[in-house]
Amino acid sequence: MTGVHILIFPYPAQGHMLPLLDFAHQLASRGVTITILVTPKNLHLLNALLSVHPSIGTLVLPFPANQNLPAGVENVKELPPDGFRHMMRNLRELRGEIVEWFRRHPSPPTAIVSDLFLGFTNDVAAEVGVRRYVFSSSGAFALSVIYSLWREMPKRENPNDDGEVLRFPDIPSCPEFPWWQISPVYRNYADGDQNDEFFRECFLANILSYGLVCNSFTELERVYFKHLMEYLGHDRVWAVGPLLPLEKGQAERGGLSSISTTDIISWLDSCQDNSVVYVCFGSQSILTNQQMEAIALGLEKSGVRFIWSTRGPTKGHVEEGYNSIPPGFEDRVAGRGMVIKGWAPQVLILQHQAVGAFLSHCGWNSTLEGIVAGVPLLTWPMGADQYTNAILIADEHRIGTRASEGDETVPNSDELAQILIDSLSQEGKGVEQRERALHLRQTTMDSVNKGGDSFNNLEDFVMHLFEEASKM
Repeated sequence: MTGVHILIFPYPAQGHMLPLLDFAHQLASRGVTITILVTPKNLHLLNALLSVHPSIGTLVLPFPANQNLPAGVENVKELPPDGFRHMMRNLRELRGEIVEWFRRHPSPPTAIVSDLFLGFTNDVAAEVGVRRYVFSSSGAFALSVIYSLWREMPKRENPNDDGEVLRFPDIPSCPEFPWWQISPVYRNYADGDQNDEFFRECFLANILSYGLVCNSFTELERVYFKHLMEYLGHDRVWAVGPLLPLEKGQAERGGLSSISTTDIISWLDSCQDNSVVYVCFGSQSILTNQQMEAIALGLEKSGVRFIWSTRGPTKGHVEEGYNSIPPGFEDRVAGRGMVIKGWAPQVLILQHQAVGAFLSHCGWNSTLEGIVAGVPLLTWPMGADQYTNAILIADEHRIGTRASEGDETVPNSDELAQILIDSLSQEGKGVEQRERALHLRQTTMDSVNKGGDSFNNLEDFVMHLFEEASKM
């Protein structure tokens, strides 16, 4: 089979970009010709992939200048508050250059696969006469809520009540969320900010796109995948996850750590099985110093062994009261705890037998990595799709415990300490959650291995691409 060339366009944020690059690896391994659109500052994230698949091409386009962003900013790690929205608008300015590249390319792509936040590429695909497929780095449950919000446009009755509950009766399990847990982009729009019309257009374009590829797996979200197919009115929905990272370069996958991977693994090797809590709130969450202190006190009072991966002080946040480790904390817990400032090799840590629980913000990548490792999660969702993910973990599959919720909440350190202790318990709830987590892990691996649902869906998607290309 020949003739399939796709343009892959990731959104330049680590949590969005890395799973789409993992998907590119799967497609390249199956004979698909690929070009990846990337901005200069994020080109290095392709190094491991390109070393394995040197045939993959790159389309490097300068990040569009915009007065709302500091000069030189083109990845989310450097964005100011509210930067996500500005980033989405800026990337739309690449439309003309993408169309021109298609028209002058001797063998232009036969399809576009682009991130959920790049809905404008559906218009690009229509203009150049190819199909566009949405890649979702969120799960099917979260996506069901996102699509419902932007198409149905529910509003709160009392514009001053942030606790007013929105209900989604057409989605399985009829989820409901207080207004403050709804995406701030949507809240701004629903409250009358018509400057955000672009975002509704973006998500409606996703709904209209030819197909959907989702980094999840059928057994985890079966009812939600069925719902999405009914909602979209077609079955061109492929659950291909969890997309596992390349082994090559895995330790340096997201950046540099303040502690070497060798030292981290050596320390874990010295710990008993299921005796360590791993604490990490992802690459984007910014914690107040009060939250940092509550976590530190909870860890200290619990007496558990732990690894705490924190962003550490970032420019502009230390002075404002964010991200600071309490003075003296590291000295007081020396020996039984490890604090990693900056990026941590999360996949390798979670898969170590010493790790028995994961205190997480429930970002989808972290959720999947915990599931793949068979580690129960202690949930503290703070925004975006994290509230739906926490429901999936704690309520539906019961492989986790609610620890806290909200980006402004400061948990009680005594209660947090007890949750940490219980999560590593060798009896009762802790054992039951570990058993369920290990069972789900096995289900996950069955799905991605040859003959499993995700494996077969990948094969089917590639076959679909070739069939569509043959019609052109």
